[in-house]
Amino acid sequence: MVQGKSFVVMVLSVVLPLALDGCTTSPSAAKDSDSTKTAAAAKNEPKSALGRLFESRKEFVIPDGTTIRVTVDETLSSDNSHVGDIFAASTSEPVVIDGNVVIPKGAKVSGRVVDAKESGRLHVPARLAVALNSIEVDSKSYDVQSSTYSLKGRNHNKRNLGFIGGGAAGGALIGGLAGGGAGALIGSAVGAGAGTAGAAATGKKEVTLPAETRLSFRLRQPLAVSVKG
Repeated sequence: MVQGKSFVVMVLSVVLPLALDGCTTSPSAAKDSDSTKTAAAAKNEPKSALGRLFESRKEFVIPDGTTIRVTVDETLSSDNSHVGDIFAASTSEPVVIDGNVVIPKGAKVSGRVVDAKESGRLHVPARLAVALNSIEVDSKSYDVQSSTYSLKGRNHNKRNLGFIGGGAAGGALIGGLAGGGAGALIGSAVGAGAGTAGAAATGKKEVTLPAETRLSFRLRQPLAVSVKG
């Protein structure tokens, strides 16, 4: 019986310390483990909306007169474009202020058609004019006031006069051969009419800005742009 008690005492003397040690160390170890997981999660967690809001940013003022070079993304023409139409483009070169890239190459640009006139058949040349409307930097759009880029078709007055005069002369010659003086007058009138019709048929000449055309504009007003620090 004594031996049995001794055995129980011996077992308890071994087991109890281990149990007590487990009870005293487990909460601390668990706490340390939780802290490690929390730190890791915080490290890997994306920036919150508030954090993004207060990101370091710096504002630059691009002075008026600064050249903005863009590449047109779509074709514009005097016969298909209308005043007020918006077209897409992108910056072909960065804008750098004091060594800082304020507007990167490839930034989205919006332009607008400020003048468009289809070619007339006799004497009205085609016209097409465009300007910048806005530029996007870091997902923010900025309104832009810029110079205008203009195209104008050739004036066909001299060419048309040649058509009309040539038609009249040819008509007079034919009329003269056919019926003398009176025939010459009639032929001249008919020939002039034919020449005018020819000028009307061939006088239209549109102007076009093909896609991928590179244009240069100048700012007419300073442009303040906020850039990530």
